Amino acid sequence: MGLTNQSTGAGALKEMFEVQIESPDDLIIALAGNPNTGKSTVFNSLTGLNQHTGNWPGKTVANAQGKYTYKDEKYILVDLPGTYSLLASSVEEQVARDFILFGNPHATVVVVDATCLERNLNLVLQILEITDKVVVCVNLLDEANRKKINIDLKKLSELLGVPVVGTTARNGKGLNELKESIQQVVRGELKTTPIKIKYDMLLEKVIQEVKPHIHQLIDHKINNEWTSLRLIDGDDMLLESMNNYLHFDLAGDKLLNQKIDQVHMYLKEENTDINDLRDHIVSNIIKTSETICDQVVFFEDKEYNQTDRKIDNILTSNLFGIPIMIGLLGIIFWLTIEGANVPSALLADGLFWIEDQLSALFMWLNTPAWLHGALILGIYRTLAWVVSVMLPPMAIFFPLFTLLEDLGYLPRVAFNLDHFFKKACAHGKQALTMCMGFGCNAAGIISCRIIDSPRERLIAIITNNFVPCNGRFPTLIALSTIFIAGTTGAFSSLIAALSVLGAIILGVVLTLFISKLLSKTILKGLPSSFTLELPPYRKPQVGRIIIHSIFDRTLFVLGRAAMVAAPAGLVIWLMANIMIGDISILTHCALFLDPFSRLLGMDGYIMMAFILGLPANEIVIPILIMGYMSKGSMLELGSLEQTRQLFVQNGWSSLTAICTMLFALNHWPCATTLWTIRKETQSLKWALISFLVPTLTGIVICFIVAQGAILLNLV
Repeated sequence: MGLTNQSTGAGALKEMFEVQIESPDDLIIALAGNPNTGKSTVFNSLTGLNQHTGNWPGKTVANAQGKYTYKDEKYILVDLPGTYSLLASSVEEQVARDFILFGNPHATVVVVDATCLERNLNLVLQILEITDKVVVCVNLLDEANRKKINIDLKKLSELLGVPVVGTTARNGKGLNELKESIQQVVRGELKTTPIKIKYDMLLEKVIQEVKPHIHQLIDHKINNEWTSLRLIDGDDMLLESMNNYLHFDLAGDKLLNQKIDQVHMYLKEENTDINDLRDHIVSNIIKTSETICDQVVFFEDKEYNQTDRKIDNILTSNLFGIPIMIGLLGIIFWLTIEGANVPSALLADGLFWIEDQLSALFMWLNTPAWLHGALILGIYRTLAWVVSVMLPPMAIFFPLFTLLEDLGYLPRVAFNLDHFFKKACAHGKQALTMCMGFGCNAAGIISCRIIDSPRERLIAIITNNFVPCNGRFPTLIALSTIFIAGTTGAFSSLIAALSVLGAIILGVVLTLFISKLLSKTILKGLPSSFTLELPPYRKPQVGRIIIHSIFDRTLFVLGRAAMVAAPAGLVIWLMANIMIGDISILTHCALFLDPFSRLLGMDGYIMMAFILGLPANEIVIPILIMGYMSKGSMLELGSLEQTRQLFVQNGWSSLTAICTMLFALNHWPCATTLWTIRKETQSLKWALISFLVPTLTGIVICFIVAQGAILLNLV
């Protein structure tokens, strides 16, 4: 084929972009496309389970790579972040552009949605300005056929000057043809002559002013015309990337800067504001896209999307949008809580049966009591609690949440809440990351990657802990059932449900309030705009949903939790069993914290339970019971009534329960979440701020409630 490791840049790919290259003969294929085009389905269908996930070097943007073999040749498929443009106004756009531009993949596959080809062609045309080794994959042909949209793929290929393949990736249709076209482009067997965007006379003139000097500086390493236009537009990110990857410091070239200044003056004379130049560029691209689509797309029914619009008129309306959203999320929470009870109990029974067998083994081996206590009653029992309580709710919540995502409903949630987050000077996409936090705050932190603005991403990360995760629901449900709904008779379950719902609403309100506070103090700035696409409603792929949510979310989060919980279990056991005088270290710490805790409407044992529950919120109640009963290991009482009696005997009242619920809602993130924040922000400072903000909020709220109740003689 005449392709070598040096000529294709495979070595640079491995070094700069951390592509998992095993052999110099591996062929690198970039997979690009707009969000909601089925790009991930194409990726999964081609690569199967041969995948690797991580982050792009130095970026909090997901990096998925996979492998497939076709006609004895090995291909590495790199799934680029979904993006609408390569103008690099976001981290995702910069990552996608830099990989195609500087990574020099053997070919780039651009996935487009057959139901909205005109909008998707904007990205195709921008990529064709960068590289001629392109294959266009027109996906979702089944949906286009259902909506009676016909596309002349042969004509589209002629107009674009690159191969075009139609696919329905969810059932594998057209994927072999796609592989064949990729191979032909890589080998050079299929010559491509990409369409050239026709810019208006003004833009063409300014390009020609800068292009000759650009050619002298970089030769043909990247497209000279495209580079000229990007630098005239003031693309500082491109200058930085060129310096990083090509070692061309164009920012320091005086003659180039003079040329660009002259062009800017000329544009001003022509009554063209430099700030409007990008809109001017995009309008030319859109006109080209419209011209192409007029020749290749045919509608049998021009009212094909009326059903989706009618549904959106209800789901996104001012009157019904928010109530329906709360109702759907409420159903998910209810299914998660109710559905997790039985599998959680079964899992706990199985794990604690294993504990009994391990204890019997230790006795048979005649090991010291302290070793059995540390390893089994400390480390293993803590892990058992975390797994049995966390796994079932996450295994239910994440698939249900992903189901809404696959149906196309989650963008509607962001649309409904966008106004409120804008008022809080935050990003509309924070609504999605907040909802993900209901399942697990660590997963919510990871999902903040979808927010382009670094400032707004930090706000979303810091405030994600204000919504209760599945680990805090058991505490909220138990305390509301025992102390708030316990005397309401037939309506007890309803009152308990309303109490938990009230806590959730309070968490959302606090999220908005703290977001506003942060944006006016340490993270000042205005909310950024973003393109929010309302994709068509689609039939969900249940199998893919289960696999994606279980492996990519549930097990990922559970693994992090287990790594933190194991050493914490040992610490908890040691504190409960090492005696100073007649009482344990745990009791000494509780007595020390008691005066401060009383100001917040709690006691020292409650505060110690929250502190020792840092590894996972699920173990707060067992630690509290262990402290009250002066036992050496975590345990749980047989019924809520027994728990109520124990708490009342230790001085609990309804005020204690309310303050404990408020503190459960507003206190430091669990260790897994803090670790995730540290990994995502690459900063201990932001992890510390994420620890302090909810903790100080909880202290202030509990103090006001507790002291207010005392002053008003409500206790």
